[in-house]
Formats: sequence, structure tokens, C-alpha cells
Amino acid sequence: MIDLTGLNPQQRDAVTHGEGPLLVLAGAGSGKTRVITYRIAWLIGELGVHPTNILAVTFTNKAASEMVSRVGHLVPGSGARAHGSLWIGTFHSTSLRMLRRYADRLGYTKSFAVYDTSDQLTLVRRCMRELQMNDEAFTPRRRANRRSRGSPSRTRPVRSARSWRSRSATTRAAAERPRR
Repeated sequence: MIDLTGLNPQQRDAVTHGEGPLLVLAGAGSGKTRVITYRIAWLIGELGVHPTNILAVTFTNKAASEMVSRVGHLVPGSGARAHGSLWIGTFHSTSLRMLRRYADRLGYTKSFAVYDTSDQLTLVRRCMRELQMNDEAFTPRRRANRRSRGSPSRTRPVRSARSWRSRSATTRAAAERPRR
């Protein structure tokens, strides 16, 4: 049995909320992480929900790590501390974990790379150099931004076939180039 005596009435209501999703909105220092942690422990320990069926998203890696640790203390033997059993993380880490887990269904390998802005610019510069493209008309940053916005149908009309071939070549080169 999970001990809820240390929670205030509003926190206790959130923790013991019936089945289904729960959104906890509250100010800083109000005990959100504590409520979510107890909620997860309640679901596992009292309602018998398997840890792999729980998703908790937070804003910092520190909060996510703390939550996993606390759930492990509140529900010993739940497997909450085992790697991969609980889906607790930041928006970015949880999304990346899902993408890696199901990458094969999207036609990718699990070892794909996520490029930050700096990596993107480095790759575009390399591709432009290899294609002997002038970076005065379109800077590497501008090319990277254009690539990030998506397909040509969502961009402004192309002024000339030559400029379109130039952009296409950069995009193809970037897509085909392995990360070094």
C-alpha cells in the first residue's frame, strides 16, 4: 500500500484519480514532480498497471531521473529502476526513444543521427564545397533553413531551373552523406 499521508488533499486527489490520462498544472515548487511520482507508484502498486504502460513527460533530465528513482523507492520490486521499463523523460528524450524503438517501421535504422544547428551547417558547407557551389547567393545557413522547411511545394516559387538544380543537388548531397 502506498502511503499518501504526506500529500495535501489536492495532491492526493490527483494521485488517486481514476483511470485514464491526467494533466498536472501547477506553479513552481508546488509538488508537481512529487504528485506525478506518487501517481505512477499508485498506478503500479495499487492498480496493477505494468510500468511499460506508463508515459510521464517532464521538462528536465534531472526531474525525470528523480522520478524514476522515487518510483523505485515507493514501489520496490516493480522493475521501475530497470532500464527501459518506465517511459519517463523529457519531451526530446522520450520522442527520440520512440523514434529509435520504431525506426524500422519508418524505414530507418536505430542508429540514425539527430543533427543540431551546428551539425547541419557543417554538413551543408561540406556539400556545397564538394558540389563547388558559390555560397554568396545562398549562404550555408540559408540552404540549411530551406532544407529544414521541407518540400519545395511549401517554399517560395523557384526563379530558375538552374537555381532549382543547385538546391536539389545540395539536398541530395546532404541526405546521402553519412555523418563523420
